[in-house]
Amino acid sequence: MTSTMLFPNAPDISADDYCVFGLATCFIRNDGEIAEVSVVEPIPSSALEALLKGIPTSYQFVCGKSLSEFFAAETLQKPTEFPEDSQFCESFVERTLAAARTYKSHPQAKEHIPLGNKKEDFNYSTERKRVLNVENTVSTEDNVKQHSHTHKVL
Repeated sequence: MTSTMLFPNAPDISADDYCVFGLATCFIRNDGEIAEVSVVEPIPSSALEALLKGIPTSYQFVCGKSLSEFFAAETLQKPTEFPEDSQFCESFVERTLAAARTYKSHPQAKEHIPLGNKKEDFNYSTERKRVLNVENTVSTEDNVKQHSHTHKVL
């Protein structure tokens, strides 16, 4: 079996490399309104292990896939497990390359969700909403007030 190189800038990643992808429930804020969106994103091995321990997560399900199921003929495609109206996360290609490398360096993580399998029994919760387009505005009130003796030599 020969492995096909998908990315010229990442010769260590091939089409048959393994990665876990999840469908996350996220939110987008527009003019004060919050809209729910479904986002397909790669999950690194360390994050998968945290999910398996039962932490609350916005992932509805995750799938073990080979990269060839997402990247074919230089185009991005969505496997059938993911809904048509779902969208790819920001920087999907770069994040996928990084996540795939985590499974190459920790191959035992592949045993949690074998290639082609889907897992749905996570602690799914949207109590803490993942808002994608939040802008963090820093103000002078955010500065930490220090005690008057902090910089004095006593």
